[in-house]
Amino acid sequence: MKPLIVLVVAFILALVILRATKKAWMISFAGRIAMSVRLLFTALGHFLYPEGMVLMLPDFIPFKKAMIYLTGCIEIAAANGLLIPRLRRLTGWLLIIFLY
Repeated sequence: MKPLIVLVVAFILALVILRATKKAWMISFAGRIAMSVRLLFTALGHFLYPEGMVLMLPDFIPFKKAMIYLTGCIEIAAANGLLIPRLRRLTGWLLIIFLY
């Protein structure tokens, strides 16, 4: 529930700030900013609470703690990729695969 709240609040704030500064409704850019904030928020959890996340993984997955850190790094990279115009389409497709 917390990531959803972060996503919605970040979207509304980004939308209002962009409207005030750019004098236009930049909905897709506000969405990318919000998704980046949400990804950074969840990535932070990977580094602050890895033991709790390890408990969520099935027994057959090896190197559980390393996998938690790796997915946190992937989320940070994706947060950056969404904000780089040349990478945002590729990042979007890779996020679809990653989050599926």
